[in-house]
Amino acid sequence: MRIGEIAALVGVTPRAVRHYHHQGLLPEPTRRANGYRDYSVRDAVLLARIRRLTELGLGLDEVRDVLADDAGRELVEVLEELDDDLARQQGLLSERRERLGAVLEQARSGRLPAEGPVSPELAALFGSLAAETAGRPESATAAKDREVLALLDTVVPAGERDRLLGAMRRMTEAPGAVERAYEVYGLLDALADADTGDPRVEEAARALADCMPDEVADGLGEKGTPAGEGGSTFMDAFFAEFPPAQAEAVRRALRLVAERAR
Repeated sequence: MRIGEIAALVGVTPRAVRHYHHQGLLPEPTRRANGYRDYSVRDAVLLARIRRLTELGLGLDEVRDVLADDAGRELVEVLEELDDDLARQQGLLSERRERLGAVLEQARSGRLPAEGPVSPELAALFGSLAAETAGRPESATAAKDREVLALLDTVVPAGERDRLLGAMRRMTEAPGAVERAYEVYGLLDALADADTGDPRVEEAARALADCMPDEVADGLGEKGTPAGEGGSTFMDAFFAEFPPAQAEAVRRALRLVAERAR
């Protein structure tokens, strides 16, 4: 293959091919008698790998390191890895399209929450809560609760997210659970301008702890703070969103849940 042919095959420009030669990423091929470069299938495989690695965001120095690690392997090994890489990309693309389809369905039906886009599972939870609380005055704490759930829906690993949403769903499905939750929201709303020593802090903390499912304790240490790396960083940011008395009530509730689990 000539340079224009290999470039067209892989989906890059001849200029890019020359640049990869200049950077030492793509070895110079043999030349024909007329002086034109003569590229092989192995050259095309290597060029395709360089293209994919750069599309993944690797810099040229990082690409060089990856290629050096692969030196000396048989062509069939490289082709099999390329096939595996493409399969993984196809799977990720299918997953993204599935999630996008769910969000589109929410938007088209008017069910996209203000905190969205969120996962279909959280959207269903928000939808059931909206139906249960139709006509109620909006609670500032309830709105903040939804924002935190939307954040967790995005940042926590899928397995932990499913466990959390499952616990929330079971909690809201219990008889009278939504009414009790809004009573707690009212207690917390009343602490917006209170001091941390206000006796209502303990009342709100105990009411909140009574509403929390036992599964909450699975991710808490002995002091009611999230166990594991990054937990304290998230909770510092979480509590910074609350006025002092509300933050103290939530901290106290988490400690009560941790104590209950021991």
